[in-house]
Amino acid sequence: MKNYFNFKHFKGDLFGGITAGIVALPLALAFGVSSGLGPSAGLYGAIFVSFFAALFGGTNTQISGPTAPMTAVSMVVIAGIVAAFDGDISKALPAILTVFLLAGIMQVGLGLIGLGKYIKYIPYPVVSGFMTAIGVIILVTQILPAVGYYPKEDKEFVNQFKPFAEEIILDNILKEEAGEGILVLEDFKQTIKQAERITDAQILKESQTLAKKEASGVIGSFKVMSRALSNINWLELILALGTIVIIYGFKRITTKVPSTLVALLVMSGIAIGFGLNYRPIEEIPSGLPIPNFEIFTSFSFSSISPYIFTALTLALLGAIDSLLTSVVADNMTKTKHNPNKELVGQGIGNSIAAIFGGIPGAGATIRTVVNINAGGKTRLSGMLAGILLLIILLALGPVASKIPAAVLAGILITVGIGVMDYKGLKAIPYMPKAEVIIMVTVLVLSSVWNLVYAVGIGLVIASLMFMKKIGDLTAKRSDVKSLLKEKSWPDEVDMPKDLKEKVFVKHLKGPLFFGSTSEFQQLAKQIPPQASFVIIRMGRMQYMDQSGLYAMEDVLVDLVKQQKKILLVNIQEQPKYMLERIDIIPDLIPEDQLFDNFKECLIWLNKHGKV
Repeated sequence: MKNYFNFKHFKGDLFGGITAGIVALPLALAFGVSSGLGPSAGLYGAIFVSFFAALFGGTNTQISGPTAPMTAVSMVVIAGIVAAFDGDISKALPAILTVFLLAGIMQVGLGLIGLGKYIKYIPYPVVSGFMTAIGVIILVTQILPAVGYYPKEDKEFVNQFKPFAEEIILDNILKEEAGEGILVLEDFKQTIKQAERITDAQILKESQTLAKKEASGVIGSFKVMSRALSNINWLELILALGTIVIIYGFKRITTKVPSTLVALLVMSGIAIGFGLNYRPIEEIPSGLPIPNFEIFTSFSFSSISPYIFTALTLALLGAIDSLLTSVVADNMTKTKHNPNKELVGQGIGNSIAAIFGGIPGAGATIRTVVNINAGGKTRLSGMLAGILLLIILLALGPVASKIPAAVLAGILITVGIGVMDYKGLKAIPYMPKAEVIIMVTVLVLSSVWNLVYAVGIGLVIASLMFMKKIGDLTAKRSDVKSLLKEKSWPDEVDMPKDLKEKVFVKHLKGPLFFGSTSEFQQLAKQIPPQASFVIIRMGRMQYMDQSGLYAMEDVLVDLVKQQKKILLVNIQEQPKYMLERIDIIPDLIPEDQLFDNFKECLIWLNKHGKV
């Protein structure tokens, strides 16, 4: 319990938690709006993830909550599921939260099986491309609300989708009646009655859903950008620009007070105080958050099965995000976090947040740094940050509901600008071409196509390039040369001259695996015709995979057919097991042709090589 509640540092934890909570408030509201579930979802996520990730996590000073990367992926999940439910977010909500819950459970699983320490092996170009793409997505998609343009409220734009909306509604009627057995050729009356009951309001609602979907994401935003810029709501734009100016300008005055909070209070105060006709955010429900038990009562595997990989991506992204922040916290506090315990804590926080309707989150670097600088020392600081946000929700929920939507759009634009990896972008001229390809591929695909698939493709490309590089290096170190051309090892120098003409020595250095088999397969072709004995020195080859095994088998079979004797020297345990498994030893190479060292092999050669 000492690690959990060390009241020796209570004052520092209190100030750290309060400061981090204040910094988190505007971001939580903004991320909630950006996700599509509304400001309350962002606030709920910040409350529960912050509290429970701190309580059960493995980094004492970590402050967790909704972050830009997690929100960007959540947007993909939410938009996809809402579209599957014909634009009805209330019907889609249980499935959305189920995916978030699944992601949290996966994170707990990652921690329990000890994968926390392996997250660091994800290549930097993949992370860099992804983070920059997150910035691009947030920046571009927030331009529309910043200028006060909402596609589903643009009547001219929405009317373009009415024919498609009617087609979708009719298609749904046909599918419904086919399922009920009403749809038959002899009696089409019921179908006609259903079609006659379609109202203009239904068509309009479906058209708005299609319009919103068409204008979603980076590509969608660019499609309607000209319409947005020709229909600017100047009040909304001024509120957004004012927010951006204050966020960047106030930092020049002082960094002790969060500029994001100052911008939120000042611009909201102006809009409310002067009674301006602005667009407020969605209403934040008053009272305590209520669990959404429909996650369990309405559970349908078919509705979430297409998003299982997305849930895993959310879990992995949250793990990377959190553990990178943990490293920052370690450097600042000169401590050492527990990566697996941190994943368990983040998973529990995200799972509970999902049950209460919150969006998922992760360790937040800026909030963690603010907490440490304000005096936070133990996990109590993260818990206090969550409690503060809960108090704000209960006491100021109705007031927070009056915040202008354009102000949150301005906050998100600065978040998008800040989250980009400028270090990686600046290094492009100096980076290896392979790494540039990976980074740019992830950046472009994430921005214009799909975040989840882009990361997967980036990892595959990075893995293939890495394997090729290792294969090339292994092959380079293990060139196929005869003893006369290759530099002899010290114990080979004293080999009798009459044996040297009959012996070919191959030095295997490093693993023999699928990336290095092609060079090894050239061995049989390069052995001089006069060589009767082939010595393969395997003391520096610790590992052989299935591809390497079969490549060696092919070479050895060819050599035996040529009446050459194969001698294996200092074969390691794992390669020997592999060769014995397919009976190369002893069927192809007898046990008496295996030697522990080259000296024993030389004795055998002196005895049999002169025959």
